[in-house]
Amino acid sequence: MKSPLLLLLSFLAFSAAAQPAPGPMIPREGAFVFGPATALAADEALLPLAHYAAEYLGRPVRQQMTGTGAVVLTLEPGEPSEAYRLEIAPDYIRIGATSPGGAFNGLQALFRLLPPEVYAQQGIPDGTALACGIAADRPKYSYRGMMLDVARTWVEVPMLKRFINLLSYHNINKLHLHLADDDGWRIQIKSHPELAEIGGFRGGDSPVAPVYGKWSEKYGGYYTQDEMRSLIEYAALRNIEIIPEIDLPGHSRCIGSVRPEIRCSYPPDTVTTAGTDYRSAWCVAREENYVLLEEILGEICELFPSPYIHIGGDEVEVAQWKKCPDCRAMMKRLGTVNPHRLQDYFMERLAAMLAARGKRPAVWNEAAASGTFTRASRVHGWTSVGACHAATAKGYRTVIMPSECFYFDMRQTLREEGHSWASIFDARRTYEFDPAARGFSDRQLRHVEGFEGAFWTEIYTSHEPEKPDYMDYMCFPRICALARLAWSGNDEGWESYYRELVTDHYDRMAAMGIGFRLFPPQLRYANGTFTATADDNSEICYTVDDGRPKRYTKPLRTAEPHRYRFFTRYKTGRSPQVADNSYYRVIAPALTVTSSMAENPRVPFAKAAAYKAPARTRRACRRGDWVLYTFAKPMSCREIFLQTGHEQLPKTQITTGYAEVSYDGQNFVHIGELENGSITLRPDRKIKAVRLVSTCHGNGTPYVTIQPPRIKPVL
Repeated sequence: MKSPLLLLLSFLAFSAAAQPAPGPMIPREGAFVFGPATALAADEALLPLAHYAAEYLGRPVRQQMTGTGAVVLTLEPGEPSEAYRLEIAPDYIRIGATSPGGAFNGLQALFRLLPPEVYAQQGIPDGTALACGIAADRPKYSYRGMMLDVARTWVEVPMLKRFINLLSYHNINKLHLHLADDDGWRIQIKSHPELAEIGGFRGGDSPVAPVYGKWSEKYGGYYTQDEMRSLIEYAALRNIEIIPEIDLPGHSRCIGSVRPEIRCSYPPDTVTTAGTDYRSAWCVAREENYVLLEEILGEICELFPSPYIHIGGDEVEVAQWKKCPDCRAMMKRLGTVNPHRLQDYFMERLAAMLAARGKRPAVWNEAAASGTFTRASRVHGWTSVGACHAATAKGYRTVIMPSECFYFDMRQTLREEGHSWASIFDARRTYEFDPAARGFSDRQLRHVEGFEGAFWTEIYTSHEPEKPDYMDYMCFPRICALARLAWSGNDEGWESYYRELVTDHYDRMAAMGIGFRLFPPQLRYANGTFTATADDNSEICYTVDDGRPKRYTKPLRTAEPHRYRFFTRYKTGRSPQVADNSYYRVIAPALTVTSSMAENPRVPFAKAAAYKAPARTRRACRRGDWVLYTFAKPMSCREIFLQTGHEQLPKTQITTGYAEVSYDGQNFVHIGELENGSITLRPDRKIKAVRLVSTCHGNGTPYVTIQPPRIKPVL
């Protein structure tokens, strides 16, 4: 035994909750000490898990092992479940379970008692001691899931394996892969290879138009069936079931671009889109479409062992069917004038295809809104808590994932990156979600299978998708909170959980290589002095005029608080930047917005000119089109930010172009190139007007969004 400190730390580990929380530990006398002879052994069915554990513990697998020092995995009789029993004795560590999934959960419980470096697969040093005791635990919910959108941003196999590893460390047991959408088709279909070989890429010579950045290249990729089988096997060893999603009948612009005949029989409007067919739904009335879908879903069912195949059903633009003579005729045959009845018909046919192959459908909540869809399905409630209420009340197996709490592409504070249409929230809101407190009855709760987080990747495309930093930052620690909620609930309360996160799990996430988000520092500026504090162990840093970061060690005096920004960092974690209100202060000088593109009367240019809301044009941009911002009188400022496209989303923008500035309202001079449809100007004198000029032909959508200017005053 090397050090009493190691033993002491091991005893303390039992009193510190983990991710997810372990079952109650019954202490026993003594300690298990890792030594040169420590090895792993397992029942035959658990040998793959023993070899998996060997990579982390740095110990060999020795079957028929005799003597002391064994870490043993055993299958015990009983109904298969994810429960486990962890026993630590002076001579051995034993993990017993009725299924490989339970044994895997037991291994993760063991890892959480060891030094964080176990996750870096550096091995456990001789002399590492664990206090003896017995713990038994099982998950509260059977479905603990994460949805990853690989359609908008391509995620290569090594990166997907990394993500699977990170999920498995947190006892997430379902990976819902969003494989097909408007902007990409990511799975090989051997009977129709063109779907992935062409639809897996957008831009360049692909018929699939780019709409989310990477405008000047052919971008994408897809998983071959052999690669996917390998991923399925890789995930299964880690107790993760991969659930595929082919989003239907909407969100199908990609396959419609590859196979145009699936669309409805009316001429599309390609004038507003500068040549792009923007229709996104399958024609419900075309019988040949069901033949094609039989072949596609047949291969999906054969490839994926999951009993569920997710077939979408969300955000269908049913107005397309109202324009189609064949769909209108079908509505007449069905005795309805409601195009949503066509979606019911379409989804029922898909459900029958799956049932014939022994599979069940999973769908987004819109597909079950009428209550007529088969109760064999599982409903993913994303639009709201109310949608989850409705699904459980109708008796559907339901996965709770309302976007305002479980969409991890949402911003975490007002000024961070991400979407904001659903909500702005951090890990605390995810952790504190309580179905009972949200009004679910006992009967409804019996239909709740669990929880799922989601990471949609429209924004990820423009954040160096070959690197995990942005996805890590957006997902962690929100995935940690999701995992705890789904495994054991949240009875201990946020403050207790947060302290555990800081004192225990930050070090684990760093060892896992996660670029996780820290909560921002608290900042106060008063009497000419900045005071910054952090409620964790992180280092506080600051920048002046976005210069090189410096370490904050004491209060800072300054008469120019708008020049300072503060953040924290701890190992691989970092916080968002925060600043005094003077940094964010804006002005709204009188302004008019005009354009060579006509305005959309429902969202006119006056909205942007009044600094109230975004405006839209009535068509996409072409080369030479412009947007002009003219001030009522010459205006001084220290910074002006002009943006086309969605806020923080590279879509509906002028994809390439430049800015011109005028100081007299008549003569314009080139001042810079647009980046992601926007530009920041820091004029050194008064300006009268700014003009953004397009050098692109189209942006893959039917319009350009014009955001209100953001103008910072001279201070």
